[in-house]
Amino acid sequence: KIEKDGDGKVSRVIRIGTRKSQLARIQTDSVAEKLKELYPDVHLEIVAMSTTGDKILDTALSKIGEKSLFTKELENALERNEVDLVVHSLKDLPTVLPLGFTIGAVLKRENPQDAVVLHPKHAGKSLDLLPNKSIIGTSSLRRAAQLKKRFPHLEFKDIRGNLNTRLKKLDENNDFSAIILAAAGLQRMGWETRISQVLGPEDCMYAVGQGALAVEVRARDQDILEMVSVLHDPDTVLRCIAERAFLRHLEGGCSVPVAVHTEVKNSQLYLTGAVYSLDGSDSLKETMQTSIALDSQEQEQVDEKVQRVGITALKVSGAAQDAAERLGVDLANLLLSKGAKEILTVARQLNDAR
Repeated sequence: KIEKDGDGKVSRVIRIGTRKSQLARIQTDSVAEKLKELYPDVHLEIVAMSTTGDKILDTALSKIGEKSLFTKELENALERNEVDLVVHSLKDLPTVLPLGFTIGAVLKRENPQDAVVLHPKHAGKSLDLLPNKSIIGTSSLRRAAQLKKRFPHLEFKDIRGNLNTRLKKLDENNDFSAIILAAAGLQRMGWETRISQVLGPEDCMYAVGQGALAVEVRARDQDILEMVSVLHDPDTVLRCIAERAFLRHLEGGCSVPVAVHTEVKNSQLYLTGAVYSLDGSDSLKETMQTSIALDSQEQEQVDEKVQRVGITALKVSGAAQDAAERLGVDLANLLLSKGAKEILTVARQLNDAR
């Protein structure tokens, strides 16, 4: 969309779609600010809308069964050219995107771990110090499965709503002793002080893509793709490609407990992946690594037609991206060979029956 301003100068208008929640707005504004710095001449407009996931608040996420719960309406607007790009939490985006869309940027990941937010009356405690049968709120099967196993004295119950709603439910009622939320969301909201405990990988591994923001665009919009591609953080891109490839190859989704942990160290990408039964009693966990040496980056022209698990990364070595994707698939195959399919099938059936 092109507009002329008062003195006849042409300025490009880019419309950014977002969910209406406060966190979604904060995340979208942060991306808009980065684009503004890089492209001062571009005029940015933010378009906020409600999604199915924001409207259905009385049902557990894992029961609704719709993968694109928080993304569908935004993608419809993208398809109708009402917006040019959409900002999501990467963990909300399915590993297979609808035809014609791609993730044009994955921004530098914030802390991907989960965090414990305690009811004020338990201030200063941690999960292991909470009284027996304390009720912990989380709507994530992944969090519940890992924490049940790790803290058998606690009980877990669904809690839904955006961050503000969940914190309010925790503070104003006596239903929950604590809730589990993504550390990144709390940090972006400026609520770090509410974090009582950050859960390390030994307590709770995170969701695929957790802590990273993604910018979704129309795959054919070459100029927009080019424009947002400078926002890519190479390490985050490679970690998230590996994580998404792992999940996609396992065929995991919202309704099964799958968790990951990734690290980039000395040109090596490490991926730990795990699958769990709903109560965490049954689990499989393995780690693999691959080399992602980025020295050949200069000569290589990355083909913008190539999407890897829904991500188009023009500025990141194609060889490194391929290695990351292969790592995810190899790790999934390793877990599948050890019986991951059975664990996930049972988890899915039990969850459907709940």
